[in-house]
Amino acid sequence: MKEFELIKRLIPGLATNKETVVGAGDDCAVLDVGIAEKLLLFKTDAVVEGVHFTRDAGWTRVGRKALSRALSDIAAMAGEPISALVTLGLPSGFDFKNVEEIYQGIHERAALFDVSISGGETVRSTQGLFISISIIGWAPRSRLLLRKNMRRADALFVTGELGGSLTGKHLDFIARIEEAKWLAEHFEIHALMDVSDGLAGDLQRLMEASGLGIELLAEAIPVSKEAKIAARRGGPSALQRALSDGEDFELLFTVSASKAVELLDAWKERFPGLKLSCIGKVVAEKGIRILSKKRGPVELDCDGYDHFQ
Repeated sequence: MKEFELIKRLIPGLATNKETVVGAGDDCAVLDVGIAEKLLLFKTDAVVEGVHFTRDAGWTRVGRKALSRALSDIAAMAGEPISALVTLGLPSGFDFKNVEEIYQGIHERAALFDVSISGGETVRSTQGLFISISIIGWAPRSRLLLRKNMRRADALFVTGELGGSLTGKHLDFIARIEEAKWLAEHFEIHALMDVSDGLAGDLQRLMEASGLGIELLAEAIPVSKEAKIAARRGGPSALQRALSDGEDFELLFTVSASKAVELLDAWKERFPGLKLSCIGKVVAEKGIRILSKKRGPVELDCDGYDHFQ
């Protein structure tokens, strides 16, 4: 069974209550805690040794990544992070000086966004090290951005470049908190998420949530230099890597096509060092099709990262 098949089977049986505005299935849970202008965002994420990092990565970088993954989900709701809890699972014989390095990385990322590390839990792990982060944040009640709100004929955008993250980006990225808040404040963004499981896999999540389809333009997808170098060495093409490598942690969003040019111009002025690409459009017919100059539309034949495959 694939990871998202399991999630879809579990979601219908999850307990909920009247405070739950959005439960499982989006980047964060959304809770109504009775504050007039704000909703509470709630998210948990984990990094596991041998899956998300190896010991030669450097423990400070591992700590940065652990918190940054959770921060990226807050960014995916255009939210403002507030506070996090850290659960640390340590294998026998782990050097406690390295624990201090992990927390140094966590605190470095927390300081960027004025996030409080408010406590947590430390346990023994019988296998490798793991770090689980639970984080809360605020989202304006007036502009809650959900995957399901993607609209037919929207333009589809992605920030940055995709693919090849294992060369270092997956450890060193900074969550797009500032960029997401700017987008939500200046444009009517319809749907927003972060690219964590690969563009192909995350587009599937948008499609399933909205009931709509997506048409991509192959030449418009921003492929990273690292993906191109890896492709020249053999294996998947650079485009396939951009579609399926995962852990890019860029923003993927839709906006009315009539606002596309205005958005691109404003973005270049506000974030001159960060690429923004219009990579396709939303269509009525379900499915993800990719067009290129060499051939007509074909069904996308690759998927994103899956923990169980």
